[in-house]
Amino acid sequence: MPNLFSYGTLQKEQVQIETFGRILQGEKDILTGYKIEILEITDPEVLRKSSQKYHPILEFSGDVKDEIGGILFEVTEEEILQADEYEVDDYKRIETAFKSGKKGFIYVRK
Repeated sequence: MPNLFSYGTLQKEQVQIETFGRILQGEKDILTGYKIEILEITDPEVLRKSSQKYHPILEFSGDVKDEIGGILFEVTEEEILQADEYEVDDYKRIETAFKSGKKGFIYVRK
């Protein structure tokens, strides 16, 4: 099963239920080499699900001192596609490694 790293609204149970139809299981992990910026969301469906106008978005810094804490969720291939639908066009999905040594997908600025 693939892993999906959440550092923002995908950690909310309500967003998980509406996006995946279930509450996800995962473990805390750390992503290095990235900083969090803020993105204004205009998509009405994402605004409804998250109840947040501003979402965090990852920017690559390349500095190993930059660390982002989050949750590495186990998801299905179908759920990865559902997450792609949830994330607005400003995000793109890439695969990377985490401090734990595990690999997973993250959403970064396009």
